[in-house]
Amino acid sequence: MTPWLAVWLAGLLLPLAQAQAQAPGPALTAFSSASGAQPPAPWRVVGVPGGKIPLTRYALVEMDGRKVLRVEAIKSYGNLVHDLPALVPEAGLRLRWRWRLDEALLGGDLRRREGDDSPLKVCALFDMPLDRLGLIERNLLRLARVASGEKLPSATLCYVWDATLAPGTLLPNAYSARVRFIVLDSGEQRLGQWVAHSRDLGADFRRAFGEESAAVPPLQGVLVGADADNTGGRSLGHVGDVTLSP
Repeated sequence: MTPWLAVWLAGLLLPLAQAQAQAPGPALTAFSSASGAQPPAPWRVVGVPGGKIPLTRYALVEMDGRKVLRVEAIKSYGNLVHDLPALVPEAGLRLRWRWRLDEALLGGDLRRREGDDSPLKVCALFDMPLDRLGLIERNLLRLARVASGEKLPSATLCYVWDATLAPGTLLPNAYSARVRFIVLDSGEQRLGQWVAHSRDLGADFRRAFGEESAAVPPLQGVLVGADADNTGGRSLGHVGDVTLSP
């Protein structure tokens, strides 16, 4: 390649590479952009079919001059879900947010069904091909999708604030292996303090579900939540804007 051609190609390709490197990730509507007290669309609350369990309460409030999401669970269950067009996470795609636990949940223990509650969680919802699942899990998921009317994810990775488990702990949900937890914060040492997190979705998916799929499947949504239906307790926390970015 002649020197002048190399220079010309560099001048053509460099702006393209810079634009790709700076391209924003898929947009999650910011809580801080809301005009009222309700979470802005397309955020929506999804509860247990039939309405037998009270919904966790979500509302936008002013805190430190900025709107944040107030998350209150009282013997309740319900997730605030943001659907996304099917997106295959590229290397380094990060999920970022900050949260603050103001009232801890007593009696929670993610290792047991009767303690399977969390005062704060942020989850990534993946659309893993059903043929990666065992026959029983595959059929159970299909039945659950029909009963709920939702395209329930086949692999859910939840980052949680737990009462006792050490940060970094990875464990399956007590009810379904389709949900895996990674503990980020624990106990009450940071109660009432904002804590920021930035997670590599691809790396965390492989850690949690790598034995089922080496490839990271499409991301179909993100949810924020809290639940206290199994413990019959109460918790209160706040979550700032949740973002996806390279």
